[in-house]
Amino acid sequence: MKSISLAGIGTRFVIALFLVLVTWNPTGFSYLEWALNNWSIYPPLVVFFGLVLIVCWVIFLRATIRSLGPVGLTLAAALSGSIVWLVVYYGLVELSNRTAMAWILLLLLAVILAAGMSWSHLRRRWAGQADVDDLDDDS
Repeated sequence: MKSISLAGIGTRFVIALFLVLVTWNPTGFSYLEWALNNWSIYPPLVVFFGLVLIVCWVIFLRATIRSLGPVGLTLAAALSGSIVWLVVYYGLVELSNRTAMAWILLLLLAVILAAGMSWSHLRRRWAGQADVDDLDDDS
């Protein structure tokens, strides 16, 4: 397994953020908004791009779940929740500001996905432990 660089982690974050924001964001320029407004006009395109997004989500989610595991996902969710609590508690964002809260949650989701896509590389670098996928033994 090739070692990961800061640029590699950044690239994974940018791709994760792109996936999250293309799927939905509060600006109204997202797949979900486009699909709802264009289903009757372009149903094959809506289905095609929806399937492309589903494939991308499955790749990211599967890698994240396998890499972080249940404990890592729980810790990532708890850490994300504490970040939201901090920004609300210290008045940086009002809880009633739905747009700002949506952006924060979308950003945190992208961070979790990027962490999941990078974690196996980071663990190998830091601890010398490699993750190995389960293989079926047909013999």
